[in-house]
Amino acid sequence: MAKDFNSQHVVDGYDLHIRKLIPGYEVVHQQIQALLKTHVHEKAHVLIVGCGTGYELGYLLQMFPQWTFTATELSGTMLDKAQQYLQPFNAADRVEFILGDVDSLASERLYDAALTILVSHFIAIPEKPNFFQSIYARLKPSAIFMTFDLTATESEQDLESLENIAQINGLTAPQAKAMTRRLADDFHLLSASETCAALTLSGFNSVQRFTQILSYQGFIALKAA
Repeated sequence: MAKDFNSQHVVDGYDLHIRKLIPGYEVVHQQIQALLKTHVHEKAHVLIVGCGTGYELGYLLQMFPQWTFTATELSGTMLDKAQQYLQPFNAADRVEFILGDVDSLASERLYDAALTILVSHFIAIPEKPNFFQSIYARLKPSAIFMTFDLTATESEQDLESLENIAQINGLTAPQAKAMTRRLADDFHLLSASETCAALTLSGFNSVQRFTQILSYQGFIALKAA
């Protein structure tokens, strides 16, 4: 059974737990910052799909003081956690928080960039095309989209590597084994090639992988000018 992100216990432990699963988690976010700084202009409105506990919003608010954000989240508990975390950054003046999915956003409002970090792997495979298309439809021409998720493993060695890195980062051996056994129940995974194909079919151009940590992979895509 997938984790209950409406559980206060799960939400309170999320940031620590995710760092045990993904080595170099902060490095991934540094790459995201660098790519945003390269591709997005100084006064931008950025869409964060599934803002979680607000971690990326925290550093984006500090790094890009002229940007504004719309942040969606399906879990009210997560959204409350994010709003509490972001209070020191005066987020209320620059972030619009939405309890809902992308389709709940006004269709006429367009964004300069969009991020989904550890989100789309929870979307059922038949629903992924609509998920990506909904994001594409809400981007301005020349906008960028970045997604970072767990992708499908290709071998038993891939699974063993995920277990080993989780143990190196603090999970016990039984916890790591239980984690990999739950993958099929907790996630709806595409391979790297399937992810690129899904993004291309949604309308995006120039789909490229920008990072990989074992089976966790990040992709950047552009909307045509």
